[in-house]
Amino acid sequence: MGIVLIIDDSSTEREILSGCLRQGGFTVFTANSGEEALEKLGNGTYQPDLIVLDVVLPGQSGFEVCRILKAQTATAPIPVILCSTKGTDMDKFWGKKQGADEYLPKPVDQEQLLKSATHLTKK
Repeated sequence: MGIVLIIDDSSTEREILSGCLRQGGFTVFTANSGEEALEKLGNGTYQPDLIVLDVVLPGQSGFEVCRILKAQTATAPIPVILCSTKGTDMDKFWGKKQGADEYLPKPVDQEQLLKSATHLTKK
């Protein structure tokens, strides 16, 4: 189906999201922080069709990482799904302002994640 990069500092969340997406036919890579992901995206280690990004991360927040991704020519076209326990309307609004294509509250509804991932990778 496609390649997904999951950026989340929680190993439990990474495993849950990875398992869900793998069952849906996606190839999954992970990063523990925004800085790690940006480094690996910058040097060509990761070339995903979709990025699933936690908001609350050590160092740079998911909002900051999303803004950086959408400002760089090489990564701007990659769809981003923000996932977070921060699920207020203002958080969702702010995520969209940073360039996110979708915002899913945690705990993530796995059916919705697969539906969103499938839709965004077919664009």
